[in-house]
Amino acid sequence: MKNFLITGGAGFIGSALVRFLINETEHTVVVVDKLSYAGNLSSLACVTENPRFKFERVDICDRAALDSVFSQHQPDCVMHLAAETHVDRSIDGPIAFIETNIVGTYQLLEAARHYWNALTGDRKKNFLFHHISTDEVFGDLDDTSAFFTEDTPYAPSSPYSATKASSDHLVRAWLRTYGLPVIVTNCSNNYGPYHFPEKLIPLTIINALAGKSLPVYGNGQQVRDWLYVEDHARALYTVVTRGKTGETYNIGGHNERQNIEVVETICCLLEELAPERKLTGLHNYKDLIRYVTDRPGHDQRYAIDARKIERELGWTPLETFESGMRKTVSWFLDNATWWQAILNDRYDGERLGLKK
Repeated sequence: MKNFLITGGAGFIGSALVRFLINETEHTVVVVDKLSYAGNLSSLACVTENPRFKFERVDICDRAALDSVFSQHQPDCVMHLAAETHVDRSIDGPIAFIETNIVGTYQLLEAARHYWNALTGDRKKNFLFHHISTDEVFGDLDDTSAFFTEDTPYAPSSPYSATKASSDHLVRAWLRTYGLPVIVTNCSNNYGPYHFPEKLIPLTIINALAGKSLPVYGNGQQVRDWLYVEDHARALYTVVTRGKTGETYNIGGHNERQNIEVVETICCLLEELAPERKLTGLHNYKDLIRYVTDRPGHDQRYAIDARKIERELGWTPLETFESGMRKTVSWFLDNATWWQAILNDRYDGERLGLKK
């Protein structure tokens, strides 16, 4: 049994990881999350009563609070997911991304380093800092046959990806300079249950059910590799239990799709799974699709080469795009109380046309 400290554990990917650790392992989990607009404890409702689960409402920019968490809970492994992640928000207000993704990562690294330095014996030898990052740090791919590898040079395009790239560099510097044992993973676009409503897939599902327009940037031909979030959680656990300190592992779903294909897939699934919820007078959910002005600096294509994690650690995704999307749409249909509470109480849904 180990004690895992998960930053951002009330977020989308973080909560999937926490649910996996509590439900599928015997480890103890300490969640550190400041519960910003995207942090949601209801995503952890199924595990909060478990005696192996603990929660600390802490901002990773608060060094004193972090030191207290490390001292009190004595983690064996830190898995760092706390981050501002939405590209559109980073364009509108980059300062929050700089504070959380860069300054917050620095504060967490320093807290972890000083805690690790005080450890002895096997506890010091086996300690690990796992930094979870994104494929967006690599920029985009012009060659339709190319893929991001662990050695692809960084070329971030947005304030979000630039701050994540910065945090990646900090983590590797703390390994090189101070010897802090770290691993970095870079993942492709995640989707699945508990996905925050402003992201493409949940936004499309929720807007369609409300009879709202389904916005698609530019020509909709931007390509992303889609990774089911529960596959990602399993990959992250594989990395911390089998991975090699100092290494980087790319995690992808092997599911490249154009954005317009993603939206059309959702519409087709809704036609099948929720025809009775289609608003009167609407012939087909696809009729709601509207092309809108592309966002500044929009990357055209991301694609992950995940052969290293498969070859060295034995991980491959279990879900195809078709099976994962069916599970995702079904979950949002069956759990309207979860996302409706966010729209009504915790989020400015008016900005995205999600509230009447």
